[in-house]
Amino acid sequence: MQAISGKILIVDDDPIQRRLLQEAVKKFGYRSKTAENGAEAVRIMSGPEASEIDLIILDMVMPELDGLGVLERLRGDKIATPVIVQTAHGGIDTVVNVMNAGAQDFVVKPVAPERLNVSIRNLLKTSALEDEITRFRNKASGTLTFADIITHSAAMERVINLGKRAAASNIPILIEGESGVGKEMIASAIQGSSDRKSKSMVTVNCGAIPENLVESILFGHEKGAFTGAVDKHTGKFQEAHGGTLFLDEVGELPQDVQVKLLRAIQENEIDPIGARRPVKVDFRLISATNRRLIDQVKEGAFREDLYYRLNVFPIWIPPLRDRREDIPALTRHFLARFAAEEGKPHVAGVSSDTLAMLQDYHWPGNIRQLENAVFRAVVLCDGAQLTVFDFPQVQAALDQPISQPTSAAQTQPTPAQVQSSYAQEPVRPHIPAEPVHAESPAAPAPQSGFEFAAPFGFMRNLDQDGHVRKLADIEEELIRAAINHYSGRMTEVARRLGIGRSTLYRKLKEYGLEETNKDAAA
Repeated sequence: MQAISGKILIVDDDPIQRRLLQEAVKKFGYRSKTAENGAEAVRIMSGPEASEIDLIILDMVMPELDGLGVLERLRGDKIATPVIVQTAHGGIDTVVNVMNAGAQDFVVKPVAPERLNVSIRNLLKTSALEDEITRFRNKASGTLTFADIITHSAAMERVINLGKRAAASNIPILIEGESGVGKEMIASAIQGSSDRKSKSMVTVNCGAIPENLVESILFGHEKGAFTGAVDKHTGKFQEAHGGTLFLDEVGELPQDVQVKLLRAIQENEIDPIGARRPVKVDFRLISATNRRLIDQVKEGAFREDLYYRLNVFPIWIPPLRDRREDIPALTRHFLARFAAEEGKPHVAGVSSDTLAMLQDYHWPGNIRQLENAVFRAVVLCDGAQLTVFDFPQVQAALDQPISQPTSAAQTQPTPAQVQSSYAQEPVRPHIPAEPVHAESPAAPAPQSGFEFAAPFGFMRNLDQDGHVRKLADIEEELIRAAINHYSGRMTEVARRLGIGRSTLYRKLKEYGLEETNKDAAA
């Protein structure tokens, strides 16, 4: 898999110069897009492609709209993408004018490749760090918006579009997704994009509260309501009055508390423990879970009436393995933050082969696991870039041999580090082969004494006799794998397979997979 690195917009009216810069940028490990003049550059940065551009290399002298004009237009439109200006004339007055107009760096033609590479790497790191600081400030002040979410993924764009629609109303929202995918970030963006953004967002992790304290923490209690209640306590619902209440891992709530939660949603009032009368509350409710609540309803662990009250506007966040194009941008942002926190300003980038390795990994812990992996890598790194040797846990999980680095600045992970990685980070699970059916030939048995562990997503294309498998057998296996992978969500299965739902159900019947579908949905 090819790594998706940062994208640089090259603006120059000289085709030879554009080509030279393209080759240099490619050699540095970045992607590029070109513009023949300033007007085209402004058009690109004002359109949907702007979200993909991480940096601009801008020629100073161009016909019609020159570099200064482009800078003035971009900064006037509040477009903060970092800019490197290049020109054949490097006088002091020119430099001052360019920097005052909003450029971050200035180079004189012909620029040495090493100088340009250092400038690009440092500006990308600085830009990522500024974005992280802005994001933290916005989250702390309750003004985080969807513009602060890092993504280049079509799947996440759909999530963001749903979130924007939900933010415009007071509808109850249920955010579902695996642990670590960013459910709280989406909830914060909904709050920051709603008319309640000036009010507080109160977050409650329902799975982290002792069962005997859940009711008191959520609804509050009066003084003397029970043994140990020496003071009156205001519950989370009252704290969120006028704002947003975010119930994370809502599926962990005890049954008796679920009853009171249902009443709070229906009547907009709560009963604090020991209170003489109900208390009216005005709140916007956002719930989240890393488990399928409908499964808990079927098991009797979650009230069905409460489920339908919470699941009015469902938003499902895809796991990181389904949006690998987000990994490079997320890695750079985490790198910028941890390099600053750990006092390692020399660590300014990530090598392209490292990004390729990170995109190949399955990330069972999603974004939270990636964040921790980058943190460890920054601590291990002694060079100017993060390399594959700074991610021994990922290397071990991908069964890639850890060989001696070629640079003295890179440190070889010790056996103890590699061994500890298995305990610190989940490795990709072994995916067993499909059960053997009479109509679906099994893969040939391994000839060595070792068990063959198929990589994630592996599909056999040869039968046990070495012949190509029948197309129908491969299609059946792919549909079965898709149903399991997307937990029986047939709309998602059909979309990912590129077929209609009616076609999918016809094939389920054709291959006798109806029971598989029922098991996955149960």
